Amino acid sequence: MTNVAVVGSQWGDEGKGKIVDWLSERADVVVRFQGGHNAGHTLVIDGKTYKLSLLPSGVVRGKLSIIGNGVVIDPWALMEEIDTVREQGVDVTADTLRIAENATLILPLHGALDRARELARGDSKIGTTGRGIGPAYEDKVARRAIRICDLADPASLPEKIDNLLSHHNALLRGLGANGIDGTETLDKLREIAPSLLKYAAPVWRSLDEANRGAKRILFEGAQGFMLDVDHGTYPFVTSSNTLAGQAAAGSGVAISGVGYVLGITKAYTTRVGSGPFPTEQQNDIGNLLGERGHEFGTVTGRQRRCGWFDSVLVRQSATIGGIDGIALTKLDVLDGMAELKVCVGYEYRGDSFDYLPADRQTQTGVKPVYETLEGWDDSTQGARSWADLPAEAVKYVRRIEELIGVPVALLSTSPERDDTILVRDPFVA
Repeated sequence: MTNVAVVGSQWGDEGKGKIVDWLSERADVVVRFQGGHNAGHTLVIDGKTYKLSLLPSGVVRGKLSIIGNGVVIDPWALMEEIDTVREQGVDVTADTLRIAENATLILPLHGALDRARELARGDSKIGTTGRGIGPAYEDKVARRAIRICDLADPASLPEKIDNLLSHHNALLRGLGANGIDGTETLDKLREIAPSLLKYAAPVWRSLDEANRGAKRILFEGAQGFMLDVDHGTYPFVTSSNTLAGQAAAGSGVAISGVGYVLGITKAYTTRVGSGPFPTEQQNDIGNLLGERGHEFGTVTGRQRRCGWFDSVLVRQSATIGGIDGIALTKLDVLDGMAELKVCVGYEYRGDSFDYLPADRQTQTGVKPVYETLEGWDDSTQGARSWADLPAEAVKYVRRIEELIGVPVALLSTSPERDDTILVRDPFVA
């Protein structure tokens, strides 16, 4: 058996929730290793819908769920999420949820700065969710962050908050926004500390014990490859590394403990917010994909931009991210379309590219080179074997495999968890 890291291979929103839930039933431990409450997974279990942002998906199945040190945590958002799932009948305790004691906290001042910056950017905004994720990661790197373990030493908090505010209030006032009251921030932290600290633990030890005990660990990523702070469409990216390599650093396991990398991949392409999108269809095709695919963000409710499948980006994602197999989702959204297009390359100012260059000008200006494939009339929705798929749908999937150089391990044909064709069990090495 092997551990599995699940990551997005596009711009996020690839349908990780269903696949992670499908895998979490087979896992013993589920780990979140990066991001914050700016990303969400929707799970449907026995007809009940759970919308999770910070909690690992294993928590709804009573599995040991871990929030790693690579995650930035808004404690108030987390407690609200815990209360919500409890109301849905999920028992969340210190035995089922553990949070890395060295994880960084998102404070109200981070959200205030995030929103003030976006407002100041005007038409050049990045498209953040305004929830303070970026500023919290900045404080972590600048070594002025407040971490969960700091809450256990309340006497040190005033000095640490003063240090934070000397930086943040200067920025806020420079942006024309009001400064933050340190006393109010301190009172809020002292109030919530007991609720948060009962989950705090050296989670790296829990993961080491799980590995030594041959437990199956599922590492659950947020967002997607093209939002990676290093390898994505910078600066229109998130504030963390979204690749499977971050699963080790963001949770406290050796890189050898990560195992199989499963890249969740939508059968077409979407993104939320600003930034380059070579295959975007601002036309009837894009509208049709959005309507059929119900393309709205789990957390933000923002409508997603839609376009044709981009094999260049997914191949780049697979190469850099070490993806061993993909879970292809939302194939049924393409049902009934007479023809389908797949991007197989780019052109820019007379030059051809088989990858997406790093500079912003080229990323914005590239034109996709398409290959046209025959569509299918019959429905793929609910298919649970290759024999249930139309021949043209099989050809489409096989062509995607050829273009990205990675095999399909799972194929999802509806939001229902059992409407999944298993080609290879990622947990089996």
